[in-house]
Amino acid sequence: QVQLVESGGGLVQPGGSLRLSCVASVRSFSSFVMGWFRQAPGKEREFVANIARSGGRTYYADSVKGRFTMSRDSAKNTVYLQMNSLKPEDAAVYYCAGRSSIDSGSYYVGASEYDFWGQGTQVTVSS
Repeated sequence: QVQLVESGGGLVQPGGSLRLSCVASVRSFSSFVMGWFRQAPGKEREFVANIARSGGRTYYADSVKGRFTMSRDSAKNTVYLQMNSLKPEDAAVYYCAGRSSIDSGSYYVGASEYDFWGQGTQVTVSS
């Protein structure tokens, strides 16, 4: 049984920063590709970023490139999403996702490609 638990969401002003965390309760965390997705009201869930099982490669949606940074700490079974220069359009529920992979897995950008999901954490960007 794999459990993913996100934290770190909240209310921030435009231009501000937040760091999201996701702790994975799984033995084989090092074999998991991890991703962040978000879903705003009335919109489909969209890819934000992912990180290879080794942690050496990250991939970002164009809308967040240069502002968001994803990282992982294998010793803590945790991934992070550092979000800087937040915009009102970044407001959404952010979900952590994971799946096992035999390679880096950085090509997994579709929500349907991930097997495990967290409950989500709300990010609100407003003045």
